[in-house]
Amino acid sequence: MKNLFSFLIIAVFAVSSTFANNLPVESDPPTIVSVAAGNDNFSTLVAAVKAADLVTVLNSDGPFTVFAPVNAAFEKLPEGTVASLLKPENKATLAAILTYHVVSGKFEAKDVVAAIKKNNGSFTITTVQGGKLVASLRGDSVILTDVAGNISTIVITDVPASNGVIHAIDSVVMPK
Repeated sequence: MKNLFSFLIIAVFAVSSTFANNLPVESDPPTIVSVAAGNDNFSTLVAAVKAADLVTVLNSDGPFTVFAPVNAAFEKLPEGTVASLLKPENKATLAAILTYHVVSGKFEAKDVVAAIKKNNGSFTITTVQGGKLVASLRGDSVILTDVAGNISTIVITDVPASNGVIHAIDSVVMPK
C-alpha cells in the first residue's frame, strides 16, 4: 500500500508539473502606448501618437515620463484644432506638441513633488521636444505651466508601464 501511495504522489506531481509548464507565460508589462491604448480616456492621445508616427518611440525602452492629456483635455482646445493636427501635413507640429508632454527618465509623483519642494516651490522640466514646463504645487495638486503660461493639473499619477510612467493631465500643454 505504501508503494501505491508513493506512486500516486509521484504521478500527481508529474501531471501537475507538466500542466504548469504548459500554462501561458505572463508577458512583459505593457508599454506606455499599450497602457494608453487600453484606456478609453486616452483615445484622442493614442490617435495623435499614431498620426505623429511616435508609436515606435514610445514603445522603446525609455524610460519616459509622459504627462498624458485625457480626452477632455483635447476637447478644451479650440474647435477644429485636433482634426487639423491629425492631418498628414501637420505631422511635425503634432509631433512637437506630443513630445512636449514627454520627459526622458522615469519620474514618479513623489519625485516630482520632492523636486518642487527642493527648488523653492517650482521645478523646471526639460521635455523631449526641448521646451520647458514648470511644475509647482497648487494645494495638494501638481500643476504644469507651459511657456505661454497655460496651466494643466495632474489628475492621475503613477500609471506604471514597462518603459516608464504616465501622469494624466487635464489640459494640453503647448510648446509655443
